[in-house]
Amino acid sequence: MSCTVPDPICSDVAVIGGGIIGLSIALEAQRAGHRITLIDPEPATGATFAAAGMLAPISELHYQEEQLLALTLASAARWPEFATRITAETGMDIGFRATPTLMLGADAADRTALEDLQQARLRLGLEATRISIREARTMEPLLAPNIASAHLLKLDHQVDPRLAAAAIQKQVLDVAAQREGRCAQDVLIRARARELLHQDPTDTASPVTGILLDDGGEIRAPEVVVANGLGALELGGLPQHLVLPLRPVHGDILRLRVPEHLRPLTTATVRGVVRGLPVYVVPRNDHTVVIGATSREDTNAGASAGGVHQLLRDAQVLLPAVHELELCEVTARARPGTPDNAPLLGRVAAANGTVLPGLLIATGFFRHGVLLAPIAARIITELLAGVRDPALEHFRPDRFSPARQHQESA
Repeated sequence: MSCTVPDPICSDVAVIGGGIIGLSIALEAQRAGHRITLIDPEPATGATFAAAGMLAPISELHYQEEQLLALTLASAARWPEFATRITAETGMDIGFRATPTLMLGADAADRTALEDLQQARLRLGLEATRISIREARTMEPLLAPNIASAHLLKLDHQVDPRLAAAAIQKQVLDVAAQREGRCAQDVLIRARARELLHQDPTDTASPVTGILLDDGGEIRAPEVVVANGLGALELGGLPQHLVLPLRPVHGDILRLRVPEHLRPLTTATVRGVVRGLPVYVVPRNDHTVVIGATSREDTNAGASAGGVHQLLRDAQVLLPAVHELELCEVTARARPGTPDNAPLLGRVAAANGTVLPGLLIATGFFRHGVLLAPIAARIITELLAGVRDPALEHFRPDRFSPARQHQESA
C-alpha cells in the first residue's frame, strides 16, 4: 500500500512557529498583503503559554543592555495600538492593561540594589519615580507594611499572552478565509517543520524556497521566517555557516485565583526583589494572578518544587494575602536565550557576505518575547519589502557565526 504525499502548499511567506512572535509576524505580513502560511503542530503552547505578559522595558532593564532597551521601548510604544486593533478586528479581549508597575525592595539590601538600578534608569532618561511606602500602600492596600522601598513605573504595562495569541490566530485565519478563500488547514499547518528546502538541494547556501514537513508535505514559499524559538536548533537545512547559539532557560510560573473578599489583590503589576531574588505578581482581568518566574539553566523541563516554593514564599513577603489564594496552575517552559540576551532577528548573510535570499530568522527573545512581538513583526515585514534599518545590525541572526565575527574584528 502506497502513501500519498499531499500536494505542496504555495504561499508568499511561510512562518515556522506559532508562538506570539510567529503569530504576530504572520499577522503583520498578512496586513501588508502577503499570502501567509503558518507551521506549528501546537500553536502558542510553548513559552507563550507560560509567559506573564509584562510589557515592561523599564523594570526589565539590565546593565549593559542599552541597545536592547531601545528595541524594547520601541515595541512597548507600539503595544497600545497593536492591542486596540486586534480587539477591534476580532472582538476579543486580549487582557491589555495600561496599569502601572510597582517595583519593591523587601529589605535594606534589596533597597540598595533597586536604588542602584534606579540611578541607571535616570541616567538613561527613563521614567521611574521613587515613592514612599505609605504612597505605595495607598495605591495597593494589601502590600506588606514592612517593605523597604518602592518605585512607580507608570509606563510598564501588561497583556495576557494566551488571549493575545488566540485572537491573533483567529484574525489570521479569518482574513485568509475572507480575502483568499482559504480554509484553516491550508493556512495553519499543524505539523513539524523538518527542514528548509533550497534552490539547490545539495547546497544550504543557495536560496531558500520552502519547507519540508515531517509528514512529507511541502510548503513552497520565496520567503521563510524561522520563528519557532528553541525549535530552530532542530530544523534541518539551515546554512552550514550559520550559528544560532540558543540555550534553554527554564522558568516556573504559577497561576492563582483570588477569592472574592481579597479582590483586587493588586491593580498594579507588583515586581520585587526579595533577599536578592526577583519575583512578580501580575493581576489578570479574570480575578487570577500570575506569579513568576524562576530562571533555571538545568535539564529539568518540568516544574521545580524548589522554584514553586521560592515564588510563593517571596510573593508573600510583598503581598501576605497570597497565602489565601487558590493555586490553580503550575507551569514550566523553556525560553530561548542567547549569549547577549538579545534576539536573533533579520536576514542571514551568505558565506560570501551577500544576503541569502528567502531566509529570515526571528528567535532568541528570551524573557522579552511578548514585549517584542509588535516590533519584531514590523521589522520582519519591512525586510520582506526590502527595507533595512542599519540600527538593527546589533540583532543580526548571524552575528555569532565565525565568518561574521571575523569580519567585525578585521
